[in-house]
Amino acid sequence: MKTWLSALSAYKNPRIVAMLFLGFSAGLPILLIFSTLSLWLREAGVERSAVTYFSWAALGYSFKFVWAPLVDKLPLPFLHAMLGKRRSWMLIAQLMVIAAMVWMAMNDPASANGLTLMALAAVLLGFSSATQDIVIDAWRIEAVHSDLQSLMSANYVAGYRIGMIVAGAGALYMAEWLGSTREVYVYGAWQLTYMAMAATMFIGVVTTLLIPEPERTQESSYLHTARDYARFLMLFVVLVFTLIISYLALSDISAAIKLWIAETSANGRLAAFAAEMFRLLMALSAAIAVGWLLVKTQVADKRMLQDTYIE
Repeated sequence: MKTWLSALSAYKNPRIVAMLFLGFSAGLPILLIFSTLSLWLREAGVERSAVTYFSWAALGYSFKFVWAPLVDKLPLPFLHAMLGKRRSWMLIAQLMVIAAMVWMAMNDPASANGLTLMALAAVLLGFSSATQDIVIDAWRIEAVHSDLQSLMSANYVAGYRIGMIVAGAGALYMAEWLGSTREVYVYGAWQLTYMAMAATMFIGVVTTLLIPEPERTQESSYLHTARDYARFLMLFVVLVFTLIISYLALSDISAAIKLWIAETSANGRLAAFAAEMFRLLMALSAAIAVGWLLVKTQVADKRMLQDTYIE
């Protein structure tokens, strides 16, 4: 009996309670770029191929390990001094999630340019939500001792599931209640629904402003200047753009390779896989080469790169 009471009393810890609301904030966006968004697009009469194209918005979740070290090391100007490293990044990520949701709500996918703008907003939502996940996880690890981590994780998962229910069943019910169905598409219903989802994200914002900054945030023993951080951020941006531009530029070559392999082996799936792998590897090679050149010419700080991604 005492064991149960002591376990329940641990849930009175304000940081464990806060984890429930942060979990809600993390779980809310994911379905808004998956099943809920897919239903909106289908009701708007968007072709299935275009709906598949929106799956690119999920890349933020798949590749968040790439910029997680950057988020871990890089202090944000002004906000870092007021809120600390974790809370400043958490607040920025949450505000970006809200902005992306509002941007999606303001574009009708059935209009001429609405679909393209909505796709860009969905990509922003994916990357912002993934960044929020990174920071919340870091805060969870540093906010309490190891003996309370299981309770933190339990509350996070509970909040995450509640957020998914609100963004899934809740959003679909709201859109239908406002008048949009498969037979009769009403853009205003979906607009208000996504606006409402954006408003609920302020639960996470308020929680971020109320929680304390962890006292055990690990700092690098190597001191970096503001200029070092700016150069490192520039390196990251340049590499991302190099990767994207290289990948797009190789589309014609990739198509030619796909056609050649398909004619040679008569295996369409093998041809598609080989062509896309070639395209991706070449784009990654170009980004790595540009990064090596910038480090070699001392445009980027080699010591900071090692401190962020190796140590």
